[in-house]
Amino acid sequence: MPIKIPNNLPATNILEGENIFVMYENRAYSQDIRPLKILLLNLMPTKITTETQLLRLLGNSPLQVDVDFIYTATYSPTNTPQEHLIKFYETFDAVKSKKYDGMIITGAPVEQMPFEKVAYWDELCKIMEWSKTHVYSTFHICWGAQAGLYYHYGIPKHDLPQKMFGIFPHQKCVIEEEKLFRGLDDIFYVPHSRHTEIRREDIEKVPAVRILAQSAMAGVYAVADRKGRQIFITGHSEYDPLTLKAEYDRDVAQGLPIHVPCNYYPNDDPAQTPVVIWRSTANLLFSNWLNYYVYQETPFDLSRL
Repeated sequence: MPIKIPNNLPATNILEGENIFVMYENRAYSQDIRPLKILLLNLMPTKITTETQLLRLLGNSPLQVDVDFIYTATYSPTNTPQEHLIKFYETFDAVKSKKYDGMIITGAPVEQMPFEKVAYWDELCKIMEWSKTHVYSTFHICWGAQAGLYYHYGIPKHDLPQKMFGIFPHQKCVIEEEKLFRGLDDIFYVPHSRHTEIRREDIEKVPAVRILAQSAMAGVYAVADRKGRQIFITGHSEYDPLTLKAEYDRDVAQGLPIHVPCNYYPNDDPAQTPVVIWRSTANLLFSNWLNYYVYQETPFDLSRL
């Protein structure tokens, strides 16, 4: 089944070129099924890149997905054309009366700042509080996961001695079958790119959540509440093949302290083409979330949320 996105969104041509089934708005409106309503709060500066990465994964599903895009009104993005924001994005005030099957809160390049010092922190808190009553399942990514764990449960983030940067092996932590990781290998790989972490000992103090997966190298990876209404993912399964390369090349060019991303280039040689070993994990992760935590659980009538 297709993902429905606005007519003329820049991601459309890219996704169609990859044989992702995309349905334009005017065609979707003629069908009699109810698509899943997903809200994407895009906090990344390069919004077109991030929305394309996430739409690629949401579109690889047998479910029809209807996506709304929002950005924070209290901070004006500088790396996304204003005309793109005007055409495809809204602010929270424009959608706060609606209800959604699911929501994604992306990461943001503000992780080394205290949460309360982030320009849009108060607005983000309002959105996360609103999600408790207007969204069935919220999927937090990287800094978005750290922010969500801090806001909902008071779980802090901690600085790392050096950037967690590369592709790392992970394992599930729960003995019983966890639907979010159904179909994944016993060891699966995920990209990470961050300067901070959340720690197991802090999470274990909060009975309302549990750790679902972790990495011996990268630490805690997946945390969720007991019903899957709030899911927190510390890595970036959505990354494109060359995303880490772009970050590495940028930091090298700026003279910043950065090591070659782990398990990314063959023989750790940046002159070689990176090998993708996380794509199947990314597709299963998002399709499992859409199916088991959104589609299977959300009432057909969203007003009953």
